[in-house]
Amino acid sequence: MILLLSAKDDESVKLVVPELVERGAEFLWWDPGGYPADSAISSRLTGGSWRHVLRIDGREYDCSQFTAIWNRHPTHPHAPESVADDNHRKYVEKIATILLLGWEHTVESRWLPARTMDIIRTQNKLVNLGVAAALGFTTPDTLITNDDEDLIPFWAEAGGELIAKEVEFVEFRIDGEDHAHYTTPVSRRRLTDRHRLALSPAILQPYVKKAIELRITVVGDQVFSAEIHSQGSRATRYDYRHYEQTFSTYAVHRLPDDVERRCLELVASLGLHYGCIDMIVTPEGEYVYLEINPAGQWGWIETMTGLPIAASIAEWLIAAESHR
Repeated sequence: MILLLSAKDDESVKLVVPELVERGAEFLWWDPGGYPADSAISSRLTGGSWRHVLRIDGREYDCSQFTAIWNRHPTHPHAPESVADDNHRKYVEKIATILLLGWEHTVESRWLPARTMDIIRTQNKLVNLGVAAALGFTTPDTLITNDDEDLIPFWAEAGGELIAKEVEFVEFRIDGEDHAHYTTPVSRRRLTDRHRLALSPAILQPYVKKAIELRITVVGDQVFSAEIHSQGSRATRYDYRHYEQTFSTYAVHRLPDDVERRCLELVASLGLHYGCIDMIVTPEGEYVYLEINPAGQWGWIETMTGLPIAASIAEWLIAAESHR
């Protein structure tokens, strides 16, 4: 049986489920956010190994029978509604989170892309930028700092063509509305606000001119590369995530063999089986690595280009049967 760990409204899982059904695969879609409110886990150490039983809706699942686990986008554990006190709820949910991390670590299966702690480690920019550079990718000169005295010299080194982005793309709420910081050019005027770095470290890089951007999705040993033509609008010039489907156009891209090989090496070196890599192709034709997201979105890429990513994910999950 295949275990799908994700929220019930996850559109990416909804794309893969029909592929699994078509192939006759048996699967369970469970959101760990329902733990411990409406699900239970019992773990017993016996004979030198853990035996885990997952109970949902009156049914029991022997976790050793999960041949593959897709750790997609699970939500955080939620305490039952009967726990009214906020501090008590936080306690219950913290303990549940700790238990789930241990459960993941001790459930023997093939994980896509990886267990949660490995996802957290590998999506960290300090980690994956360093690994990519060591593998031979061209990477921008990068400074990550919260010391505002570093900013002006680095800005000058970049000839005033500097961009800033967050260490992690994190959404936040102000007055009930969702916000996020996108990649932003650092103008001379913005240097006067450099004291704000003290509160939140930023990634600083010289601006790399773009002919096109690439979204490269790696599933196992398959590589799917899509061109994002983002430079036709000021809204997407610095970050295509601004109105990505409104102002950008898409096409399938053929990677040079050496770049494709490095993409596979990067995913493997990070201990992953899946990852979404963002790159730039400069006007001179140079391929520049930006980052990898081990839990990145791909549904809109399949919709825009027809690349069979959902089918590839389903095949990877089903192929796990032969690895038991």
